[in-house]
Amino acid sequence: MKKPIFIYGAGGHSKTLIDLILSLEEWEIIGVVDDGVKSGMLVMGYPVLGNAEVLPSLLDQGIISVVNAVGGIGNYQVRWRIFEHLRQMDFSFPNLIHPTAFVEKSVCLNEGIQILAKSYISSESKIGFGTLINAGVVLSHECLIGTCVNLSPGALLAGNVEVHDFAQIGMGATINLGVRIGKAARVGNSAVVKEDVPDQGRVYAGTIWPYTRTETFRTDRDFRKIA
Repeated sequence: MKKPIFIYGAGGHSKTLIDLILSLEEWEIIGVVDDGVKSGMLVMGYPVLGNAEVLPSLLDQGIISVVNAVGGIGNYQVRWRIFEHLRQMDFSFPNLIHPTAFVEKSVCLNEGIQILAKSYISSESKIGFGTLINAGVVLSHECLIGTCVNLSPGALLAGNVEVHDFAQIGMGATINLGVRIGKAARVGNSAVVKEDVPDQGRVYAGTIWPYTRTETFRTDRDFRKIA
């Protein structure tokens, strides 16, 4: 018998997660909850049940499993606030691992982790609560990934890399052996990171970190333009 589950968030990532859930043949999707989409609308055939006000009624029906589909790219706090609210209400967060992803048996997974198609998680890596590992990501041996980290499609992490809480790694970025990515740091698309990035640091798209003295990248506005 399939277990009931609902999705929080009706954006593009929710569609990816719907297909992922269907591929697992373990869950029955009850519907979608979203704070900005009209109740009754359909997301890939599944109804929007309402906003956060419907959560107590879902609990009353015994529907305790939820998937956080709020992406939070550029602002992790959006995604994290949803997690915090749902945790306070005692919802549970199953790990969703695409059938084409491969996770070694020695890997340690927390809760609420999403691992999308064709990703590989290598030996003795540890993945924190609520982390999203997008399609085609490679984590080499003994990586340490913190809470609510976002690894975008095609990110490549060498062995012993640490990515701390709320950090975001862009598409196709390469992180060298033993590098530490600090808390809430952001690494842009296709960047190459050769040394540690500080907490809340910024590595801009297409660049090599650390920068040379002639490179000047200053503001979050600049980052958004090229990330």
